[in-house]
This record gives sequence, C-alpha cells and structure tokens, in this order.
Amino acid sequence: MQTSTGKPAILAKPGVDTKYHIDYSWWDRASDDLRTYLLSHLLPDQRERLSLSGENRVVDYVDPDTGEVTQLDELGLAIQTAAQDPNFINPHTSLVDSIFRVFLANGTQPMTPRELEAQTGRSASLIVRTLSGARVYRGIRPYQS
Repeated sequence: MQTSTGKPAILAKPGVDTKYHIDYSWWDRASDDLRTYLLSHLLPDQRERLSLSGENRVVDYVDPDTGEVTQLDELGLAIQTAAQDPNFINPHTSLVDSIFRVFLANGTQPMTPRELEAQTGRSASLIVRTLSGARVYRGIRPYQS
C-alpha cells in the first residue's frame, strides 16, 4: 500500500482497540489438529463422549442471549454447553486458552483486547503484547475486514 506521496504506508502496530479473531486458515496449515484442540476445552464427560463418537450430527442451537437459532454439529453444541460453565474461563487457564475460549463462547466474533480483558480478567496490554508478536498462538490474529 502506498500513500499519496508514493511512499509505502507504515502498517499500524496492533493496540488495545485492534480486533482479533480465530483465523481458521492458520489451522489448515498448522501441525496441530483443530478438533483435538477444541476437544481439550470441553468438560471431561463431554470430551470422553465426543472423542469416542464417530457421528457428526447437526442440531439446532438457540442462543440463550439473543434467541437466534443456528445449526451446530455435536462438537459445536458441546462447546456452547461448556461455555455456560462458570469455570470455562478462569484465572488458572492460560492466557491464550482463555482468549480462545472467549472467542468460542462468543461465536468466534472478532474482539478487541479491551473486550477480551473484560471477559478474561487479564490486562488488555498483556493481551496485545502476547498476540502482536511474531508468533501466532492458536490462529489468533488481527482481524482484517
């Protein structure tokens, strides 16, 4: 990208108002398995049941806050159920896992570090420092609309 003077524009460094999201294309290239990682966020009984299940049924899910009906597979439904547990996001969960869980609980909508701070209890500046480095954690990247 160039400015009107013909010089390259400087890319803005991410800050507390930069929106982040889960970049699922990152998972396509990653050596880690997304399904296995998603299973790790479930309650133990859910994890065991789904890891043994070969089915991939789709069910209607009614968002308890908005009343919106969407279709989810069993894993997606299990994640939404786990997200209702008060300990789904807690101080003992790693920062990256906490952020990932917030995205899962919020239907993977892009969020700023300020918004993530309110839900994780971790400072927005720590979130920015963690997510804006050279390493991409679990596909969490700045959102580009």
